[in-house]
Amino acid sequence: PHSDGLRDRIWWGSASDATAVWAGEMGMNLQSSTLKLDETGEPFHVQQAKQIRAYREAWDKAGHKRTPRVSVSRSIFALVSDEDRRYFGRGGKDSDQIGHIDNFRGIFGRSYADEPDKLVEALREDQAIAEADTLLLTVPNMLGVDYNVHVIDSILKHVAPALGWR
Repeated sequence: PHSDGLRDRIWWGSASDATAVWAGEMGMNLQSSTLKLDETGEPFHVQQAKQIRAYREAWDKAGHKRTPRVSVSRSIFALVSDEDRRYFGRGGKDSDQIGHIDNFRGIFGRSYADEPDKLVEALREDQAIAEADTLLLTVPNMLGVDYNVHVIDSILKHVAPALGWR
């Protein structure tokens, strides 16, 4: 079967710079999550921003006609209620984490959990968010639909406007 525009809707999830470049050459959109190969020892968001720039360069070099799309994922929690502070206000995840998966060293991006004004400051420093077209929010599904609606609503009301997000 044929689906008009299907090729433009294909996303490639990339964990390395090399596979991001390949996705750009192939004309696929790029999805970069909260984990990638630790290729340079730099902070996660810096490595991810470089990955996005390499992807866009490969896209341009390949001569694709449409504009590519890039998404990154983040865990972001605006602490606006006592419940938020109980779940996410303990700290300890305000830096990247290194781990080993199969035979590679991975870097896991930090979670953002803070008062809205401090979140805005921290998110402004995230180079990969600045490079991406789309930000996907990861939410804790085990806390239920109502709480996740609150999480997203808090970001939309208290964080997004200050960052110019729509």
